[in-house]
Amino acid sequence: MSGTGASRAVLLTGANGGIGHATARALAEEGFQVLAGVRSNVGRLSEIPGVRVLPLDVTDPESIEEAVRQVRISVGDDLHAVVNNAGIIVQGPFELVPADELRRQFEVNVFGPAAVTRAFLPMLRSGRGRVVNLTAATARVAGPFFGPVSASKAALASMSDALRLELAHWGVRVVVVEPGLTDTAIFAKAAAATEATAAGLPPERVAMYRGQLDAVNASMARAKAAPPSVVAAAVVRALTAGRPRPRYTVGPDTRLLGLLARLPLRTRDRLLSRALGLHKVTPVKGERPS
Repeated sequence: MSGTGASRAVLLTGANGGIGHATARALAEEGFQVLAGVRSNVGRLSEIPGVRVLPLDVTDPESIEEAVRQVRISVGDDLHAVVNNAGIIVQGPFELVPADELRRQFEVNVFGPAAVTRAFLPMLRSGRGRVVNLTAATARVAGPFFGPVSASKAALASMSDALRLELAHWGVRVVVVEPGLTDTAIFAKAAAATEATAAGLPPERVAMYRGQLDAVNASMARAKAAPPSVVAAAVVRALTAGRPRPRYTVGPDTRLLGLLARLPLRTRDRLLSRALGLHKVTPVKGERPS
């Protein structure tokens, strides 16, 4: 390992998901001691040599405090890295997303990483460690019906940019890993949650967006998802490089969205609309105001 920290210990949140499990395995194979934070289902994490599973709910202050205590018992005061991977996807028409789901999106994807990072900063500062935050390609270019998750990941990216400068004084490096479409169960869970929400809404409100949703879903179905292992490999590079890059983009769709982000907004909107087939959808009139 060419990083500056003396410790080989890494705290990984959301370790029981597709990307989390792949990252835990990749880090363990690289020789790191992986402290795998999970909220509930452990899965097969405990079978990976070099991985210790810790209960950790990033939205629960008491859970975070207990995780700090357990990590300090395991590795002392030095920690090589915190990898903020825990996240959820809330999607759908912004008008129809329940307020509590929107709040939950930010609780898990923004406030959770913020709380975990702050709690472990004394250990990271002591070990001249690293913070790796997993954002998303849509943090830079928000697509239609991905507004909640895009906004949360954009907030996490902005927080990372600020932390990179704030923590540089102590030699703590902050890195963003920016995955695109990845072959994990999180997207199917998000789609199922969206359909469940829609089932509880007045049919006429859902029908207003049906044509657009069908077009976007068809476009997403044609997209090729990257395996979680390529994201895990980027995390490993972020933790082993002597001078890690501030951002690692993963997947061709991420690079494409990076190019789109540089275009004028009207041009970008037009290209996205055509790519997603939205330009062919006939608008549905909404309810008239009473």
